[in-house]
Amino acid sequence: MAAHPLENRRDEANQKIDPRLWKRLVAYALRHRRTVLGMLPVLLVVAGIDLLYPQLTRYAIDHFIGGSTTEGLLRYGLLYAACVVLQGVGVFLYVRGSGRLEMDMSYDIRQDAFARLQQLSFSFYDTTSVGWLMARMVSDIARLSDLIAWSVVELVWSGVFVVGIAAVLLSMHWQLGLLVLCITPALAVLCAFFQKRILKYQRVVRKTNSRITGAFNEGIMGAMTTKTLVREEASAAEFQELTGAMRTASIRAALLSALFMPIVLTLGSVSTAIALARGGSLVLTGVMGFGTLSAFVSYTTQLFDPIQSLARILAEMQSAQASAERVIDLLDTEPDVVDTPEVEAEYGTALAPRCENWPPIVGRVEFCNVTFSYKTGETVLRDFSLTVEPGQTIALVGETGAGKSTIVNLVCRFYEPTAGQVLIDGADYRTRSQLWLHSALGYVLQTPHLFSGTIADNIRYGRREATLEEVKRAAAMVHADTFIEAMPDGYGTEVGEGGGRLSTGQKQLVCFARVILADPRVFVLDEATSSIDTEAEQLIQSAIQTVLEGRTSFIVAHRLSTIRNADRILVIRDGRITESGTHEELLALGGYYHSLYTHQYRAEATRGALGA
Repeated sequence: MAAHPLENRRDEANQKIDPRLWKRLVAYALRHRRTVLGMLPVLLVVAGIDLLYPQLTRYAIDHFIGGSTTEGLLRYGLLYAACVVLQGVGVFLYVRGSGRLEMDMSYDIRQDAFARLQQLSFSFYDTTSVGWLMARMVSDIARLSDLIAWSVVELVWSGVFVVGIAAVLLSMHWQLGLLVLCITPALAVLCAFFQKRILKYQRVVRKTNSRITGAFNEGIMGAMTTKTLVREEASAAEFQELTGAMRTASIRAALLSALFMPIVLTLGSVSTAIALARGGSLVLTGVMGFGTLSAFVSYTTQLFDPIQSLARILAEMQSAQASAERVIDLLDTEPDVVDTPEVEAEYGTALAPRCENWPPIVGRVEFCNVTFSYKTGETVLRDFSLTVEPGQTIALVGETGAGKSTIVNLVCRFYEPTAGQVLIDGADYRTRSQLWLHSALGYVLQTPHLFSGTIADNIRYGRREATLEEVKRAAAMVHADTFIEAMPDGYGTEVGEGGGRLSTGQKQLVCFARVILADPRVFVLDEATSSIDTEAEQLIQSAIQTVLEGRTSFIVAHRLSTIRNADRILVIRDGRITESGTHEELLALGGYYHSLYTHQYRAEATRGALGA
């Protein structure tokens, strides 16, 4: 499975951690300032109490043990107990706040990512696998929200604690404090050394994980094809190669992380040894008391707890950098087809439409010297012109790759012309909102798609407010009511994932009913009857003329029997119109259409005779 273009672009990018990415993600946490600001004083209190414990121990050694007295022991015990209770409450509030922040961030990022997916152009989904998107939306976002809500908040605590310990050490004995703190530069160099290497392998892990998710999706969706072609062994070998690459990169990243932490612990032990050796000499000379030495050793030991946390968080940030890159890339992906700011100001956006400003669509469609090329550089249409009057039915026939689907995709503004104009009712559709056009558009695909839910839910998908009577009326127009009412639950029948509980013909009839209920002004049938049986096609044919009446319609036809009543049939070859006319006119012309129709008619007649 090929990698997504965004992955390749990032792999060529700077390998250092990009603070701008994390700034963008931390901004999601700052949307919940009340939670964040509520946690800051809690962290300060917890850090302050941690700093207070060694001082309490110092006082106990110097006063109670060194002074051989129990005076004030009750007050000391109460103070210590109060610190324990207060810290316990602080930890509870911290855990609650971080958990809430994690959930809120996951919700916000997923909402923004899903909104972006709704805005992206048709071309994005042409080049992006489902597995790639699912990895971004599920695992990457969950990982980042967990990291920021817990680790970044802990980073604040660790930073405050380290600064506090350093200040206390220097205030107690600045020479010994400096001696202990001299280890920290070595730790900084160590972190820089491991940073690039851990990040390198984590990028490979995340990239391969996306490909594995995509392979899972393709393996499930294509299970029948795999079995019929006896590809089980080959598919398993290909999948094993992917998982093997991920395992190798994961082991290398884990090995580096495993080396990182013990070295940090070793540095901490060295620092403690320095404090004991030098501090012990100061105690023997009477410069420092036993209580102060005990506090010094405690602080030295505690100093490396937050430093270890900082090292762990840094390693996690290195690990999650690849996830951050991919999520931000998704959020920053711009659609190829966009409305200008002036159009959005007047007509609104897809998520905030201003329907009151939309002019009604009559249905006149014009191609004015249109040239279109895909991003790959392939030019499909050259200087293409066509005028379709309101209510006309235009059929497009031709070889695969001739440009038929490109024409209807341009009509729908799924793509925009590379040169020239597409006019709707005399106006360049780029001067109108995309949603303005799409709201008046009905599109039935060759491969029908249903959403999980009931048959009624799927029919009213484009008009949620439609009544059950309107749903039944739409189903009756395409004769879908016959099979629906024969089902045990009728219109309340669950269709299953992707409509798997219905036959292909039944799914297509439901799709027709769904489009009819939306009452579009422009109707597109992209080989919509090629995947259904003859009986289902006859049901649709008997209703299609009524459905198309008064609507501007484009039919991309595989079965020529479905377009005999079209107002005009266009033969498209190499992105140009080579023949144009009605069914009878093109048969009389004796050209490509005549040859195609005759061949198909004979083939259908032969199949009918063999069936009989």
